[in-house]
Amino acid sequence: MIASLIVLGWLSGALVNYVADVLPQDRRLTQPRCSNCQVRVSWSRYLLPYWRCPTCEKGRTWRFWIVSLVYIGAAIWSWYSPYAAIDFLLGYPLLVYFGVIVVIDIEHRLIMHPVSLFGGLLGLLLGTYLHGFWATVAGGLAGFGIMFGLYLLGILFGRWMARARDGEIDEEALGFGDVNLGGVLGLVLGWPGILPGLVFSVIIGGLVSLIYLIGMMILRRYRSFTAIPYGPFLIAGAVTLLYFRDLFLP
Repeated sequence: MIASLIVLGWLSGALVNYVADVLPQDRRLTQPRCSNCQVRVSWSRYLLPYWRCPTCEKGRTWRFWIVSLVYIGAAIWSWYSPYAAIDFLLGYPLLVYFGVIVVIDIEHRLIMHPVSLFGGLLGLLLGTYLHGFWATVAGGLAGFGIMFGLYLLGILFGRWMARARDGEIDEEALGFGDVNLGGVLGLVLGWPGILPGLVFSVIIGGLVSLIYLIGMMILRRYRSFTAIPYGPFLIAGAVTLLYFRDLFLP
């Protein structure tokens, strides 16, 4: 069984890497490409653990290996997890989808509309199975509405700070992709599950941001109003609720 999970994890990691490589650039799913010279490569070559580009001879990136190893661990962990509130066949595809969002958002500060649309369909089907149709829809509306409110507050705060500083602030606290993701997670978690899911997201985001701030100050690289991608924190809150609910909630 472990061997099967390792193979599944490797293939899942390759899928996440592939989508994160081609979708932001091509805006559609195309043939895999070398991350260095952008030459197209075959699927059979792309899926091999050891691979070098036939044109530039560049090997795998660190991101490819990190994502692949994470998904090998995730496949094994989610199969044997004693705390999961969602079974493996439903939860693991969701983890793969979450990985696509996390990698693209970290690298490009972007949550793409096609990815959100796919997540909305996945969340509606999964949420309806877990919570029923109306609780799923209510969770989706609540997640979207709360994040949209925070998005508007972020815009107002940015304008106020720009006037106070007599200059423009290029960074946004939240993008509209985060609003869409809030709706997707609301569908997955349902009502009222989206509420603790967002609370967990805020707590995790605050802790990570604090650690990042302290690190930048120690390295003397701190710059005010540096935005951090928020999608990974939203997903971390949802994963906490789906896989560790019994550890944090009664």
